[in-house]
Amino acid sequence: MGDGKVVPSRFDAGTAIVLREAYHKIDAQFRGNHYGLYDYARAVAAKIARVDTFYVGLLHGANRVRYPFGYEDGKYDDPATHTFGPNGPTAWLLAQRQTYRFAYDNGAVLNGGIPCGDVNKVSADAVIVPMFRAGGERMLGMMSIQSYRPDAYDDNAVRAFEWLTGTVARVLNREAEDREALRLLPAGEETPNLLTSDHVMEYLSNRIGVLRGLADRALEEPQARGEPLRGQLTTLRTTAEQIQSELIEMMLDADEGPEQRFGRLTKAQQGIAVLLVQGLDNDALAAELGISLNTVKSHLGTILRKYEMDSRVQVADDVRRYLAR
Repeated sequence: MGDGKVVPSRFDAGTAIVLREAYHKIDAQFRGNHYGLYDYARAVAAKIARVDTFYVGLLHGANRVRYPFGYEDGKYDDPATHTFGPNGPTAWLLAQRQTYRFAYDNGAVLNGGIPCGDVNKVSADAVIVPMFRAGGERMLGMMSIQSYRPDAYDDNAVRAFEWLTGTVARVLNREAEDREALRLLPAGEETPNLLTSDHVMEYLSNRIGVLRGLADRALEEPQARGEPLRGQLTTLRTTAEQIQSELIEMMLDADEGPEQRFGRLTKAQQGIAVLLVQGLDNDALAAELGISLNTVKSHLGTILRKYEMDSRVQVADDVRRYLAR
């Protein structure tokens, strides 16, 4: 392809129709709704080939994969996190940077990792497609379809699933780019640009509150007057209330270090610390605050000493966490 022309992927006519419809629905309906995005991708894949197991895995840190969505034999599978080793699919994808197919090695790599779905069943065919971050240098994660029947995925199905995985990756990358644009704004109460434990806890508490509300409304229905349904709904409501209470108390054990360290600074030092978040150098700090360069250097030395950190970058990151609370 040295002439720079884009070569269309080769799908059969029926598959092309399915994927074109999927493109428009994903673009219009699933931005910000990852559960819906993954579940729809699973449904699209199932229109093209047999899918007994489906999962989405996202890389986190040096050696972990978080699985926010899994589907096994017609049922939603609980999310999970695993540390991957040197012989499984994740390590293979990172090394090869291409789609893995069961037929490459009769499933040796697939079976070299932690099994997904029903561990009592063995997949007889599988496709695992890597997802890459914008620019294509770093791997974001992977999507996989698997079947308990052999030879479930021909070349057409593999190409279609690669296209579908790429579409999902583009949605995730666009959202990441939007978050990065927000992160570049000066930190402050009106522009919270870091995900903190407070944000996570509030989100979870609100979503569990929705479940509690559904249980409350269900208890008002005539069908819920008898046992055992009424008892089960009451237990669901009580459990939701308990979890909401526990989430708030868990916040007491969250890291309060950024707030404590920022509080040890004087007002003048706090002013400099906040400006460090914006990446200002010493000359810019002096100009912004109307003080001398020597005064800036003196304050910075004291700030580093109080924070017990070696660099202004470390201090800026810690202050950013405090401002985003």
